[in-house]
Amino acid sequence: MGADFVLALDQGTTSSRAIVFDRDGGTVAVAQQEYPQTYPFPGHVTHDPEDIWSSQLSVARQAIEAIPDGAASIAAIGITNQRETTVVWDRATGEPVAPAIVWQSRITADRCAALKDAGHEERVRSLTGLPLDAYFSGPKIAHILDETPGLRARAEAGELAFGTVDSLLVWRLTGGRAHLTDVSNASRTLLYDIREGRWDPWLCEVIGVPQAMLPEVRPSSALLAECDPGIFGAPVPIAGIAGDQMAATFGQACLEPGMAKNTYGTGAFALLNTGTAPVASEHGLLSTVLWRLGDEGETVYALEGSVFVAGAAVQWIRDGLKAIKASKDIEELAAAGDRDSGVVVVPAFVGLGAPHWDPNARGAIVGLTFGTGIEDIALATVDAMAYQVTDVLESMSLDAAGEIGALRVDGGAAVNDALLQFQADILRVPVERPKVTETTALGAAFLAGLATGFWSSTDEVAATWQLDRRFEPAMDQADRDRLVQRWRHAVERSKGWAAG
Repeated sequence: MGADFVLALDQGTTSSRAIVFDRDGGTVAVAQQEYPQTYPFPGHVTHDPEDIWSSQLSVARQAIEAIPDGAASIAAIGITNQRETTVVWDRATGEPVAPAIVWQSRITADRCAALKDAGHEERVRSLTGLPLDAYFSGPKIAHILDETPGLRARAEAGELAFGTVDSLLVWRLTGGRAHLTDVSNASRTLLYDIREGRWDPWLCEVIGVPQAMLPEVRPSSALLAECDPGIFGAPVPIAGIAGDQMAATFGQACLEPGMAKNTYGTGAFALLNTGTAPVASEHGLLSTVLWRLGDEGETVYALEGSVFVAGAAVQWIRDGLKAIKASKDIEELAAAGDRDSGVVVVPAFVGLGAPHWDPNARGAIVGLTFGTGIEDIALATVDAMAYQVTDVLESMSLDAAGEIGALRVDGGAAVNDALLQFQADILRVPVERPKVTETTALGAAFLAGLATGFWSSTDEVAATWQLDRRFEPAMDQADRDRLVQRWRHAVERSKGWAAG
């Protein structure tokens, strides 16, 4: 009876997944469960932390039950997670003290604006690589503590714990014995000095987060903790943790500086490996930690462009407009649309992320005529994913002072050939889709497997990556330029809308 598999727990914004991988990086078992998001008021998004935990536990057990010998055949567990989503819980009981504030929420926009007005943005960005934006965890923590009387005092007394979703899962999987996160998730809080590799006292003070509630920061790949045997029936080691986009970058084998990937998920997230030195962005991008392999390993950094709404706009077509029954139906509907109709959709439902960073932008449909059909709006919604990624990648090229040779892609929408061809056309760069598109979960599995010797080296990891299809730019340059200009004109129309 050998440990022939690695289990990846992939905790996302709308669903929890568990995938078992073999030594070839092949998928052996998959389980997935959706869970609800709540929208208490416009611009605010929450989860029930218990829904996060129960759904993730359920799918993990389903995946384990589907393999021979169950948990005894699992060499290690890797965890990947929606990153900035913020959970605060009682250390004594393990129970959450408030709903989780999701990364999409803009509830702390005013708090961030006040910090900017106080002149803190430049120092914050120099320490964290991040702008002062409601996207990140630190202001969310402060909001939770200030929203309910008594919580701040309890946090200062060490009675409360903060965690991104990875920390919550580790806490629950270990029966409360481990309170930790990895360098990649820590770098998304606005509280972590990415160069010094530590929680920064000044950041914590200015943003209003007691250090007593913060988790220990560990490498992305190392023997981190051990599951309580009662959870899965065996004390399986937790040996890999990375935020979802960092895990996807690792799963795409973007292991060398200059390699880039984009994930088309709820949002879209493009990352460019910049090696062992952070690159300060002058074009609206984030400097962030990719990973650290082992306690003695060097920290690897990336430039990142975060698009808040990508696949979520397709969900809006499905659930809001009720134009399709399932998200996959968008392909057929969009195929009937006409790009020459002039319709542009700017999906700024919760503001604009990189490279614009406008919390007051709002969604817009421009170019409507009496001839516009729902199929034109569907096509424009799909195209918006590609336009937003192009804005980000062009900014990356400027910051990194070099052209990107190819873009590796994954995520739910990466199955859409029409989208990927359009992406290649307007980006003017080949787009590569791998045979295994579960790259986020695969990256978490690789990180865990490397720490336990399941895989011997990063070279072995890189060798598992296989090309499914390469999309070459084919659109006439003049047509491309015309479409991009129209898109950018529409984006400008959406900016500042909520500010009046």
